[in-house]
Amino acid sequence: MGISGVNAKNMVYANQELAAPNTTGSATETETEKKDPAASEGAVYDKTPAENEQKPTYKVNKMSAEDRAALVKKLKSEQENRQNQLLDIVNKMISKQATTYKQADDNFWKLFTQKSIQIDPEYKDFADVQAKAKADIAEDGYYGVNNTAQRIFDFASALAGDDVDKMKEMQEAFTKGFKQAEKLWGEGKLPKISYDTQDAVNKMFDDYYKSKETITEESV
Repeated sequence: MGISGVNAKNMVYANQELAAPNTTGSATETETEKKDPAASEGAVYDKTPAENEQKPTYKVNKMSAEDRAALVKKLKSEQENRQNQLLDIVNKMISKQATTYKQADDNFWKLFTQKSIQIDPEYKDFADVQAKAKADIAEDGYYGVNNTAQRIFDFASALAGDDVDKMKEMQEAFTKGFKQAEKLWGEGKLPKISYDTQDAVNKMFDDYYKSKETITEESV
């Protein structure tokens, strides 16, 4: 047989092998298709429908420059209102505390007689006024250091809403209100009880800031 005959025969065998089905592979593929129909379809990329995709937890609020400026102005106004509210309450509370302290002092009543000063009808006489004043500025009294400081701090907390930055603003407002009361007192300095109250309020603010730092460290 010549070379050309061998080559032609080999090419026929080769073509038959390429055309012949792979019985082993077919059985395997058929079995796989029965177990997993999706496998017979080849590689499929499953794309989650848009409606099932997880939505972002935030929403970008697109605002015009004018709307944004108006919002900033409103927020600043609200901030100033909160500060002014605390400033006013501090001024009144510290002034009232100082007045009550003065009414409890024996030297204060030596300057007046019952004919030269009017007292509230609920009191019998000056001694009654003085007794009430002494009770109010006592350690557990309404105008005592701790109770007065606590009321001021609680008011500041309510306005700030447990926000550290806003609480710092409230502390600044407290300082301004205290200085205003000091200026209006007209005697150079407020009574010692007022300065003790100032220290107590500032300590409450400091303790608040420290508690927030502790929470942050624990979360980290």
